[in-house]
Parts: sequence; C-alpha cells; structure tokens
Amino acid sequence: MLPLLTEQFHLMPAINSKLHVLLVQFIYLTLRQLEIGTQQTSLTSTLRRLGKEICRGSPESPEEQANIAKQKSAIFFKSPNLRIRFLSMLIVLKTISQADYLAQAFYTLHKDLKSDEGKALFLEYQALPVVLNHLRTSSKGLLSAALDIRLQMSMETRMRHFPNVSLLLQNPKLEVLLLEKISIILQKLTTIKENKKLFELLTMHLIIQEMHRTADPDHTFLS
Repeated sequence: MLPLLTEQFHLMPAINSKLHVLLVQFIYLTLRQLEIGTQQTSLTSTLRRLGKEICRGSPESPEEQANIAKQKSAIFFKSPNLRIRFLSMLIVLKTISQADYLAQAFYTLHKDLKSDEGKALFLEYQALPVVLNHLRTSSKGLLSAALDIRLQMSMETRMRHFPNVSLLLQNPKLEVLLLEKISIILQKLTTIKENKKLFELLTMHLIIQEMHRTADPDHTFLS
C-alpha cells in the first residue's frame, strides 16, 4: 500500500486540511503496523521516497506561499495545521536518514511540544518509540535532540524504554552534556513509583553507582 499512498501526494488538492490529516494519519498508522511484521527492511527505497514527498512543497518565501494552490505536492512538513505538521514530523523520523531533515523534524517537534496540544498529540500517537529509536544514532546533534524531546515528555509518558537509556549510560564516549540530560530524565522518571521495579531489574542503580565512582569530580552537576 505504501507506494500507492506515496502517489497520493501528487493527487491531493493543495488546500484541503481534512484530506491531509487523513492521509498522513493513515500513513503513520501503516508505518506503525509495519513494525510488527518483517516487511520494513525490504521497503527502504519506498520509505525514503515517502519521507521525501512529505518534505516536498514546503514554501519558504511569500511568493511561494502565494502560489501554494498551484503546487502538485500538498504542504505537510511546514503545515500551519499542528496535527498535520506533527504527524509529518513523525513520518520523517521513521523514514528518512538524512541528518538535515531529521534535525529539522526534531527542531519542529521540540517547538510544538511546548504547547499542551502538542503534548496531547505525542501521547495520542504514541510517539515515544519513534524518538527513542534515534538514541542509537552516532550523530551527537541528533542524539542531543532526541534526548531533549525525551526530557520534555519525561513526566507525561511512563518509561517503558529504560533499556535504551541503560545502553546509552554504558557508552564510554558519551559527552558530559548528554549524560547530564540523561541524569535529569532518570531523576524525573524515578519519581514515578511504577518505574522502580524496571529500574532495579535493569540494574541501573549499579550502573549509576559505578559512574559516580569513576566520574570526574570537576563535573559537579553530573556528580
């Protein structure tokens, strides 16, 4: 279905937010469904094309905005409609590997999560796993951006993904600033009683004790 859905971007009327919401919502839920099966690895080119179509047709200048109705591709990546824009960011994070697109998606997501409506959409579409998938990235900028999102939502979402953070803590090359962000996230999450068993099951307290023993005493905040 995804190749057919990708073609819909060229058939969509440029100004019809109701249709746009339905399309990006259906695409996002389809991508979520693919995670359950084994098909996703064979769809790399289709997913990449899908992400690029989401990013196409984003008007930058007033002249481009005035001609929006003439564009074949609908406006999604920079839509004024929060739900369309939010879902578009999640689709980009799930389909594209280019750092510039991912950085823009994280920036926009971070900004939209400052509103209560943005936080509600994050919970409604269960966006936490999408963000946590980028904790494996080798890009320091993207890793920091993903942690910023996790920090923003640390009290709104229950931590079902402690293993991601546990692996990060054991990375000896992680910068102090990123470790500080992780420590703030963990501090907030450990105020939720339901997290205690999982925290202990993953022996995170032992990992943190060892980190504290070996940490540079000059890193006062982290200590």
